[in-house]
Amino acid sequence: MNDTLPSSRSPRINHFRLPLALLLFFVCSAFHTNPLRESRAESAEMMQFREFITGYAQNFIGLKYRYAGVSPKTGFDCSGFTSFVLNEFGVKTSSSSSAQARQGERISLSEVLPGDLIIFGGRGHIQHVAMVVERTAEGIFCVHSTSSRGIIVENILTSRYWKPKILYARDVITEQAEVKDLF
Repeated sequence: MNDTLPSSRSPRINHFRLPLALLLFFVCSAFHTNPLRESRAESAEMMQFREFITGYAQNFIGLKYRYAGVSPKTGFDCSGFTSFVLNEFGVKTSSSSSAQARQGERISLSEVLPGDLIIFGGRGHIQHVAMVVERTAEGIFCVHSTSSRGIIVENILTSRYWKPKILYARDVITEQAEVKDLF
């Protein structure tokens, strides 16, 4: 027997290892998610804080819509409602939907968490805002104050009225909650 260990691999195969490894690295990198985004969902304290907010918001289901309303005593419009609920938990937001549409961080619909805001509009104008209660395989369930039905919870992705009006989502909670240590 030979004292040196013979290579059982063909020298040609060794030339393909590096390019193959590089290819796999780049393919895997393309599918890598942002670790900051993952941390939004991983913090149990943050998720509990978000669920407290949306649970509180659902206490107002059935309350009538009121144009420019910002109080549970008189009723809410859409942005008055989201602003009131968030402000009750120390998350400061404007009572204007167009201002809420610029607050916080813009996020994709696939990343929304309870308490995030969905912005609706058309023809270049912000028209409505709703608060995410839950994102499931069936859709995105939001609580919002509608002019026709008052405060309701509905799946906006199955709504023939709301789905075409979805513009984007905003996370107005995370930064303020971490800076102010709200949870």
